[in-house]
Amino acid sequence: MKVIKTSIPDVLVFEPTIYGDERGYFMESFREDKIKEYIGNVNFVQDNESFSEYGVLRGLHFQRPPFTQSKLVRVMQGEVLDIAVDIRLGSPTYGKYVAEKLSGENKRQLWVPQGFAHGFVVLSKTALFSYKCDNYYAPTHDGGIAWNDPAIHIDWLLPNSVIQLSEKDKHQPSLTEIKDFTFEQFNKEATY
Repeated sequence: MKVIKTSIPDVLVFEPTIYGDERGYFMESFREDKIKEYIGNVNFVQDNESFSEYGVLRGLHFQRPPFTQSKLVRVMQGEVLDIAVDIRLGSPTYGKYVAEKLSGENKRQLWVPQGFAHGFVVLSKTALFSYKCDNYYAPTHDGGIAWNDPAIHIDWLLPNSVIQLSEKDKHQPSLTEIKDFTFEQFNKEATY
């Protein structure tokens, strides 16, 4: 398994080694030793899965303390543009984001740490999305940022006319309204 650094040091891409032939393929989709080596001690407690059609945009989501979540995300079928936005006040990369195409073909996974908002948009006809979380879903601490916040200026690679949002995601606040995370509390050394 190869680990690829991104423009934000705490966000990583995990790329499995794929062994394939005419019968199909084999790969390791998760290795605890690699997680410990590159991230630290992470205890995953919940796996989630979603299925979405072309143009569905889910995000940008996070959970507020004390129920913050890290996610290890991947696409089983189809293709998405996956986004991790640094929402840690005082971070040198505050308001910046990592964008990574994840697909059933490239089998890459994106590590989205606590202190980041996460979202994705479906680029293919459909996509089956799966992720591991290090904390349970806590609806009372659910949070989000507007997908089209001009302060972040994400290029979602699709025209706005095809974007499909939930009612919740149509009414998320701007990045500047989020004050729940500081770099001191949610940098890698402090969290993992």
